[in-house]
Amino acid sequence: MEALLEALTLADAIGSIGALVVVAAYLATQVRLLNSEDLIFPVVNLLGSGLIVYSLLYNFNLASMLIEGFWIIISLIGIIQHFRLRQRAE
Repeated sequence: MEALLEALTLADAIGSIGALVVVAAYLATQVRLLNSEDLIFPVVNLLGSGLIVYSLLYNFNLASMLIEGFWIIISLIGIIQHFRLRQRAE
C-alpha cells in the first residue's frame, strides 16, 4: 500500500477525487439525498468528469476518455435543459 501511495501522482489524485465525486453524486441520487432533476446533479457530474479527464491527459486511456467525454456531453445537456425548462416556466 505504501508503494502505491508513493507512486501516486498529482494527476492520479485529481482523477481519483473526480471518480469519488461522480460516484458520490450517483449514490446521493440513489438514497434520495439528491434529485437527478436538480441543477446540482449535472454540475457535480461535470466537475467529477472534468477531474477525471485531467488525469487522463497524463495517463491516457481511450476507453476512459470516451466514457468521460460522453459523461461531460450528457452533463452539459442536463445543465442546458435545466435552464431551458426554468426559462419556459417563467
